[in-house]
Amino acid sequence: MNAPLLKRPDTVTLRSVLAGGGFVTVTATRRPRAGRAEVKCSAPGDPAVAARMVLVVRLARHTEARHDSRDQVVISLDRAPLDAERDWELAVVLADRAVRGLLVLREGAVANGWSDAWQLARIEGHDAVNPPAGALLGGPGNLHHIGAFSGQPDVAASVSSARAWFPLHSGGIHDALCWVEVSVYPLGEGDGGEEDAIAAPGIDSARQQALRQVLLGARHFDGERAARWRTTVRLGQAAISGNSWELALVLADRLARGREFVPRGRIIASGCSSAWHAGVVEAVEGLGPKCALIEREAQAGDRVLLPRAWEPDLPPGMKDALRAKGASLVCVERIGII
Repeated sequence: MNAPLLKRPDTVTLRSVLAGGGFVTVTATRRPRAGRAEVKCSAPGDPAVAARMVLVVRLARHTEARHDSRDQVVISLDRAPLDAERDWELAVVLADRAVRGLLVLREGAVANGWSDAWQLARIEGHDAVNPPAGALLGGPGNLHHIGAFSGQPDVAASVSSARAWFPLHSGGIHDALCWVEVSVYPLGEGDGGEEDAIAAPGIDSARQQALRQVLLGARHFDGERAARWRTTVRLGQAAISGNSWELALVLADRLARGREFVPRGRIIASGCSSAWHAGVVEAVEGLGPKCALIEREAQAGDRVLLPRAWEPDLPPGMKDALRAKGASLVCVERIGII
């Protein structure tokens, strides 16, 4: 649960201690969205920090029980932190929540904390050496989850996350298995459309829209009135092209929602579809190099899923080679059980 919406201020300001001993001021404002992005961030002369701010805010929103996309929140820093400095993250997350009326901060509040698991509402630590008295500090022994600010329970156990891997072919030398992670959190009735509740922070808008359509189509194939989810998608590498990641995304989503059997190892998949709503799996380009990569990188317990259309052209001995490693391979033409 989130704190009730009591009074939503138009502007919220708080500070965070920087590594050099000074302060950075975080300012958040709210305005009607009017077709704009939900979150806009800026840091003087440092677009990388601004991009990190957007990523942190959108990940931290994952566990909010209500989804309201009517407003745009604009967040700024009055000075750019050092490149490796992340202790300002908690201040940005709190400013975003406060300006939307989800919590109340005292005037002049100081906050320091960072996390690699904002999508779980976890605060993993802080780096402030001499913080002022009364500073809000994250991490063990301090505030270790966002709900603690309003006396609410740790909701991390309510987030279900799963990963699947797909072969990323880029010409040979940089070929690798890349992961896609889907995290889902129950979405209440009447809290906006499910499409708006699917976010993929750090990915360009065109690919985000394609990703949403894949998930919505594949979920339609569930064949029953399914639960509604706030969904956050992360990719191990944001700069990807093509559509061969679609099957891995769908399988990670089905795993997270409890609709697939969990393998002993990883799920490795490559495939796309022009009709996910019908559960159809179609072939993608790059059969040869992708199969070679999978055969090389597979480990014991891995489950490999490839398009049925690839089966006649699979490299000779690939199934035996995977079996010798303790992995398995199946070629599929549909997702789920018909």
